[in-house]
Amino acid sequence: MSTERFDCHYCKDTLLGKKYILKEDTQYCTKCYENLFANCCEVCSLPIGCNSKDLSYKDRHLHENCFKCAKCSRSLVDKAFAAKDDLMLCTECYSHEYSSKCNTCKKTIMPGSRKMEYKGNSWHETCFLCQRCQQPIGTKSFIPKDNNYFCVPCFEKQFAYQCCACKKAITTGGVTYHDKPWHRECFTCIGCKRQLAGQRFTSRENYPYCLDCFSNLYAKKCVGCTKPITSLAGAKYISFEERQWHSECFTCMQCSVSLVGRGFLTQRDDVLCTDCGREK
Repeated sequence: MSTERFDCHYCKDTLLGKKYILKEDTQYCTKCYENLFANCCEVCSLPIGCNSKDLSYKDRHLHENCFKCAKCSRSLVDKAFAAKDDLMLCTECYSHEYSSKCNTCKKTIMPGSRKMEYKGNSWHETCFLCQRCQQPIGTKSFIPKDNNYFCVPCFEKQFAYQCCACKKAITTGGVTYHDKPWHRECFTCIGCKRQLAGQRFTSRENYPYCLDCFSNLYAKKCVGCTKPITSLAGAKYISFEERQWHSECFTCMQCSVSLVGRGFLTQRDDVLCTDCGREK
């Protein structure tokens, strides 16, 4: 009575009573499996046999006994490690060789720990403190000054000018008027509240006014058109007996000819050219 053969798929040796390995439903003796499929160790270059653990990292394979720190040779199995220039290092060796040093305490910033970086310097998160309140700045905004660092509230309390309108700190930009600081958005016309920063304006009794408001409130009115006469915008005007006209409005009441630079006559509140005045 014959029995079914159970052989190695590659060398055809019988596997009955022997150790074998299945790969994709095909059986191999251990020797053929190692020759055909075993990975070579990155360190010793020997095959990683069936009786060894195959440890892998980024397509690199190692024997368990070969998985060691490249500096101190301690085993890295089941331990945290770091890689640098194809070398695998324990965290202690990596920190000693490559990790940043804290700018405050001068100690190594261990891999995986939180750190702060600014302009090439590094700090432990707990060492990056506001110079004034000595609290960790963390991920909050900060302002550097004279090689020190301040959280925004402390900087504003210690250094920033306060706007004379809203009394809040001016952190960027700002306007100076009569030696007093203002936020640009707070420096507005006393009449219409329009922002004056970057605009032409004037003042009365130390209050700032845009040209329109100043003209409407304080400028003399043209007898001809009743609109304000202001020299702020370079307008020319005629004055006669406490009455004022825009140059273009100073015309004969009868024939509308311009009276600028010409003789004229008055008749009650009217001004007339000499021709029309004679006719009257």
